[in-house]
Amino acid sequence: MSAKKNGSMKKSSAKAASGRQLSVNSAAPQKGEEKRYGTIAIEEAKLERFENRTLVRRYTIDFTCPEFTCLCPRSGFPDFATIRIKVVPDKYCVELKSLKLYINSFRDKHVFHEDVTNIILEDLVNLLDPWEITVVGDFTVRGNIHTVITATHSKES
Repeated sequence: MSAKKNGSMKKSSAKAASGRQLSVNSAAPQKGEEKRYGTIAIEEAKLERFENRTLVRRYTIDFTCPEFTCLCPRSGFPDFATIRIKVVPDKYCVELKSLKLYINSFRDKHVFHEDVTNIILEDLVNLLDPWEITVVGDFTVRGNIHTVITATHSKES
């Protein structure tokens, strides 16, 4: 594999099994390069809320985050999950882009499945103070074990 500079990205070339030459750009910034805007946005992620404009009735909002990743705190290997969030809002709703960036911010964090599910729940409860909320972490099979963590919170009327 040979490496050479191409603009601001490091470019490597390799031969595919078919013998065709392939080109791969490194995702990580090289020495002296600035971070990419998406990396910065994820590093600066902060959950945001807006006022619920439909207070005349209770309703449910369902979010599915199918590309969740974090790192195993024991091995450092990546863990993959689908995070499902079900919220019955009271006075506030979560802003979607902030939720996306917040969820993506776990990609470089070493955290157990049980902890990350409860961290997400706690952060959303603190932000929104919803009537009800459930967070489900449905983790991809590792070592022949499929782990699903469910954390719930209900506000007393």
